[in-house]
Amino acid sequence: MQTSNRKVQNGWAMYDWANSVYNLVITSTIFPAYFEAIAKQRNMNGTDYVQFMGREFVNTSLYNYALATGFLIVALLSPILSSIADVKGNKKSFMQFFLSLGSFSCSLLFFFQDVNHLTTGIICMITACIGFWSSIVFYNSYLPEIAAPEDRDRLSAKGFAMGYIGSVILQIICFVFVFKPELIGGNEHSTIQFRLSFLLVGIWWWVFGQFSLSRLPKGTPNGHTTKRNIIVNGYRELGKVWDQLKHLSVLKKFLFSFFFYNMGVQTVMLAATLYGKSELKIPTTNLIVAILIIQLIAIPGAFVISSLSKKIGNFNALMVCVVLWIILCIGGYYLPKENINAFYFLASFVGFVMGGIQSLSRSTYSKLMPDTKDTTSFFSFFDVTEKIAIVIGMFSFGYITEMTGSQRNSILALISFFVIGLVGLILANKDQKKSNKSFR
Repeated sequence: MQTSNRKVQNGWAMYDWANSVYNLVITSTIFPAYFEAIAKQRNMNGTDYVQFMGREFVNTSLYNYALATGFLIVALLSPILSSIADVKGNKKSFMQFFLSLGSFSCSLLFFFQDVNHLTTGIICMITACIGFWSSIVFYNSYLPEIAAPEDRDRLSAKGFAMGYIGSVILQIICFVFVFKPELIGGNEHSTIQFRLSFLLVGIWWWVFGQFSLSRLPKGTPNGHTTKRNIIVNGYRELGKVWDQLKHLSVLKKFLFSFFFYNMGVQTVMLAATLYGKSELKIPTTNLIVAILIIQLIAIPGAFVISSLSKKIGNFNALMVCVVLWIILCIGGYYLPKENINAFYFLASFVGFVMGGIQSLSRSTYSKLMPDTKDTTSFFSFFDVTEKIAIVIGMFSFGYITEMTGSQRNSILALISFFVIGLVGLILANKDQKKSNKSFR
């Protein structure tokens, strides 16, 4: 196949620019710190608790559980939605619906003013998560349709780089409001500066998302119809992908590996801010600076690791990334409290490998896929694998924290996920070499 023209490629990459503000502001910096600060009703032994749905939770664990719930819903919905999009070729419409759901949910977080509005905050957290990750299913499925195999690493890296640049720009704008609340009529005790940031995320995501959609091609129906119930057919399509995987040894082993190492990667990324604030006692200002460092360093990281994959192969480059993540988890476990410089140092390395492993995982999967028109179903399978991994990772992180009273133990437990993922990559690489097929 031929790679699409530059207009289409830029339009595709622009959606990373549009939606990555959710990942940075809502899941990584301002919102987690805001949630930890206001979602508290009782403190015991330095741990904050909050009441929700008749049960008392450690507030950071409730945050993890809420996100895990959103990911679980995405995992359940994805097979149904993707099969419809493949059959009818309307992935663009689904992408529009979910980016609207996610962006509007972020905007509604503006009304999450204090712990008395906790239900509003939790519901919007979950629906924003559903909107973001469901739209990504359809976004990712465009990659094998608009780029030839030899161009996918580069275009995937470009998308992530665009996302990091766009999110940093909006993050800086939000910084102005957070650190200078008097500019919008607030003060150091007000919440308007934080809530306005959430509103801006929703507007940014929706507006630039429309630009991206205007340049993406309409989906192509796969020509198959079905008389089965939509729900049954959705999971039947997932089953068909699984049946094909049984005969694709390399792809099957890669997905096994991805399931585990991504469990670690995503959990670290989603829990890092709360870990830094409540466990390491890093001030909010320094915490936000650290996350900004992560985003900036992730841009060259995505391209460096993409270049590395061309020299040593995708699997070897991924193995390097996973080993680095293991080292980072060990470093995070031993990181002393209130040591801001050490936290910055660790954040720099996290940023470098974060962009690379995400970008390379996506492009590696697209290369390993068989030739098929059912690209959305295959990426739905990839997405379900990712989301179930996140559900397990986030619930594990929250549960271990509640049981042991320390998030450090949760960080240490993540190492086991990375080790299993590394073993899977080694096995997949061996199978790839036995097949005598070029894979760069």
